[in-house]
Amino acid sequence: MDPQHAVKKAVDAVKDKAAELLEPPLPGAPGSEPPSLEEPTEPREPLPPKADQAAPATRSATGRETGADPDARSQAGAFLTTATGVPLRDTDHSLKAGPRGPTLLQDHHLREKIMHFDHERIPERVVHARGAAAHGTFTAYGTASAITHAAFLAEGVETPVFVRFSTVLGSRGSADTVRDTRGFATKFYTEQGTFDLVGNNIPVFFIQDGIKFPDVVHAAKPHPDREIPQAQSAHDTFWDFVSLHTEAQHHTLWNMSDRGIPRSYRTMEGFGVHTFRCVDADGVTSLVKFHWKPRLGVHSLVWEEAQLLAGVDPDFHRRDLADAIEAGAYPSWELGLQVFPDNPEQTFSGIDLLDPTKLVPEELAPVQPVGLLTLDRNPTNYFAETEQVAFHTGHLVPGIDGTDDPLLQARNFSYLDTQLSRLGGPNFDQIPINRPHAPVNDMLRDGLHQHGVHQGVAPYRPQSLDGGCPFHAGGGTESFADLAVSLPASTKVRESPASYDDHFSQARSFWASMTPVEQEHIVAAYTFELGKVYEQAVKERQLRALARIDPVLCQEVATGLGLPAPEPEAPLATPTPSPALSQLGGTWPVDGRMVGIVVDAGDGPADQAVLDGLTAARRAVFAADMVPLVVAARGGTLPDGTPVQRTFATVRSVELDAVLLAGGGAPGTDALPARDAKAGADSVAAVDPRVAMLVQEAFRHGKAIGGWGRGTQTLAALGLVGVSGVVTGDEGGGDDEAASAVDAVVELLASHRVWDRFPARLGG
Repeated sequence: MDPQHAVKKAVDAVKDKAAELLEPPLPGAPGSEPPSLEEPTEPREPLPPKADQAAPATRSATGRETGADPDARSQAGAFLTTATGVPLRDTDHSLKAGPRGPTLLQDHHLREKIMHFDHERIPERVVHARGAAAHGTFTAYGTASAITHAAFLAEGVETPVFVRFSTVLGSRGSADTVRDTRGFATKFYTEQGTFDLVGNNIPVFFIQDGIKFPDVVHAAKPHPDREIPQAQSAHDTFWDFVSLHTEAQHHTLWNMSDRGIPRSYRTMEGFGVHTFRCVDADGVTSLVKFHWKPRLGVHSLVWEEAQLLAGVDPDFHRRDLADAIEAGAYPSWELGLQVFPDNPEQTFSGIDLLDPTKLVPEELAPVQPVGLLTLDRNPTNYFAETEQVAFHTGHLVPGIDGTDDPLLQARNFSYLDTQLSRLGGPNFDQIPINRPHAPVNDMLRDGLHQHGVHQGVAPYRPQSLDGGCPFHAGGGTESFADLAVSLPASTKVRESPASYDDHFSQARSFWASMTPVEQEHIVAAYTFELGKVYEQAVKERQLRALARIDPVLCQEVATGLGLPAPEPEAPLATPTPSPALSQLGGTWPVDGRMVGIVVDAGDGPADQAVLDGLTAARRAVFAADMVPLVVAARGGTLPDGTPVQRTFATVRSVELDAVLLAGGGAPGTDALPARDAKAGADSVAAVDPRVAMLVQEAFRHGKAIGGWGRGTQTLAALGLVGVSGVVTGDEGGGDDEAASAVDAVVELLASHRVWDRFPARLGG
């Protein structure tokens, strides 16, 4: 080796080491410190939380800032104790009459330990039981001040938030990636009290009146005789209901679209669903709809990915959210408002704003950005925060009010009932995660789980014994005002307005707004779901509903079911497409995307080139704010010390957004079908069958793929050179080739998928 080259190699080695020290740690470490090989025996205080975690604010039960350490509510002391702090010398053996004798009734520690364990679980939510959450901050732009005097929307105001994402139908133990509506609930801890924006990832709902909520949930939940299927709508009772109750058809169509299987909570839109009323400082009112727009764009899984993930990683969405925050790729959404005149009819462009099964196209009423939500801290304890957080559509603040939407008004009753059932009493707002960040003086007393220690003797008004406190806040903008909305003369009836009778025109517009590939996915979803239905009458009835949405949609689904397509039962209105409803056509940031880098490296000169290319690729992936996962035949570290995050046995394409081949993926020693069934997949010479499956699945799902050096040879052997979305470098490899491949893959990832790999025969 010539001296100049030796010096360059030494300098590069120093740079590599420095770069490694600066690289962000990969997310997923279970604790704040790595564990020792042996069980620790030296007493020490509890470990601090991880750097990405935060506990609820240290407020008192009455909203006062205590100034306490943020971890003051966590466990304390180096030694095990009872619930009352008595140190224990043993928790592994019950108290017995001799080593083989019966357990003694006097074992108070056993009784306490088992009693608490028996009551660890509280009733799960009837809907939205499966959830994940994070802490963050909402920063207002000030642009909403023209329509509302809500203090948290004034320019520059930063408000702490806690956001919970969820599925609707499944139990807490169900999978994340099922086809379902997702909840997007945000708790704003404002200085004027708590504001809860309890929304979904779909802007319309199944029903128009809250009295039907038990019906739609009972229909969608597992059949009561067998308690199956779990977390699915592909069964008779759901389709029986929606095919008869046709106001559900619009929401059902959204659910059958790609919106029903989001790629991530981070790439999910959110909607307040209902219309709300805002009032400005002068008392002028407007009607509004709330929207959350993800900075990463709206992106979904393909159906095969969703199915695989339900088995490979049923926690995929919650893991993705937590890992992104831990890796510093903080998810963010812009809050936007559609603003409408508050006219007596409460309509806009002929659309009834009080009908929760209708939306207003953004082309008619643009979404105006009013602030930015950023999630930057994971919960410290799932139960204390994510499970016990209690949202309520009636948690409003001055400047924002509800409307006469009958679904919203029923929710205002329902949420309080469910908190009483789940959280044991009326004081659920005093649980740390629910405590307001504003002073509380409510005159509410006692009850289960009362944490406040109230002073005074006069929790009533009017009174003088406590000096008259608390006083009415008066009529300024600091207090909540029930707006004096005029009501028309009417009689008591159980009816809906005539405007609620149109169940199909907006569903037709949604279908017409989809690109051909999105329409193909909708056809496949209906065909799959209705194919799981037992009763032919239910299938035929739903086909009648599809005929009123679109004849092509109906015909394609009917063909898949082996049934004739019915004619529409009424003339079809001409749909007006809304391009904003499609997920395709834009480009977005790639922050937090997971990139798998396949490598097979030994100790020879050729392998050093592979390692050099891997180092360059990892740097480029980190520089693009993405997360690289090194995939090799076995775990541990590579010859240069690079850690291996996945093996050929443990990786699956569905957890990755892109695949890079730094090496050829030569067969591992465990590539035996008897040891790993995936090793029985078809492959090509000198390529591990599991690597071939990884690449072929990624290609089938429209993901970006890149390779250089031996990786290019592997892609050629798999027939994937020169095809759309596959980037290949020189077979000689090298740092520049690797970095160039990553750059090209980043560009492809900005569109989420390589969409032209999905040929569609529908015409849009």
